[in-house]
Amino acid sequence: MNAGRGELCRVALELAGRGWPVFPLRPGSKRPALHGHTGCAGAGPCADGHQGWEQRATTDPGRIRAAWTAGAFNIGLPTGRAGLVVIDLDTRADGEDIPPEWAGRGVIDGAGVLAALLAEWGRELPATYEVTTPSGGRHLYFRAPAGVEFRNTAGDGGHGLGWKIDTRAHGGYVVAAGSHVPTGTYRTVGAVEPVELPDWLAARLAPPPPPAVPAGPIRTGAGRRDRYLDVALRAETARVTGAPKSQRNACLYVAAVALGQLVAGGALPEGEAWQVLRSACAGHVALGAYSAAQADKTIASGLRAGAKRPRRIEDAA
Repeated sequence: MNAGRGELCRVALELAGRGWPVFPLRPGSKRPALHGHTGCAGAGPCADGHQGWEQRATTDPGRIRAAWTAGAFNIGLPTGRAGLVVIDLDTRADGEDIPPEWAGRGVIDGAGVLAALLAEWGRELPATYEVTTPSGGRHLYFRAPAGVEFRNTAGDGGHGLGWKIDTRAHGGYVVAAGSHVPTGTYRTVGAVEPVELPDWLAARLAPPPPPAVPAGPIRTGAGRRDRYLDVALRAETARVTGAPKSQRNACLYVAAVALGQLVAGGALPEGEAWQVLRSACAGHVALGAYSAAQADKTIASGLRAGAKRPRRIEDAA
């Protein structure tokens, strides 16, 4: 094992010792070294379905040593599985225009945007674990509060914080300190441990709650019971297939609750509900948004919740 491999292996083991799972990135790169879905042979860890970097990341010292003995891989850290929310303060690329709202305030990068926002809000961020990037950016690591599944955000879109500020949580990863790219090395700043994401910032980054699922019997026109059921199945399928990236798991859960109500009310066989939901989420599984096992866990949980509030489909007399 050469010095590069040895040092990267040591760092990977250190991160795993914190309880943070890691996975290999291509040497000198920020891209996962693991095969993608299209190149999956369906063998080994993927025998029961493709396992992406988020699923295969590990804290097991034996697996880590085996991987980093084989090559000088950079280190990927799946933020959601590590229980982290990481604020990524990026820099402006050469020639990139600054949005007028920030240019007029002398702001040139994500750190400047965050400083301006904190001043507006009258808030201060606590010192926390920090990594500097070769481009001059900063990664601020925070422990995710319990009870909320934070997702990635990007810039100003959706629940993003602002220009040149991304966040990484479930479904995302960061390049860990110690990793090398052609422009430099990712490095830790100081020795501060990650602190919990402040509640006021957690409220800004929390995903919107899924829509409420109605309760009570469904009354249709005479002879329209089967037609209503068909429409309901199509609607819940569309909810899952059309889910935005930040709501894929939440939408699958809501659809499972809705169909679980119909199963409990005797309108839909449970096996058919499973078939519909698994088919609906197959595209997300193929993209690595979650594994088939994770999808089944969400479906089972939603069906159980729905069974507590049965809905019958009643034809009018």
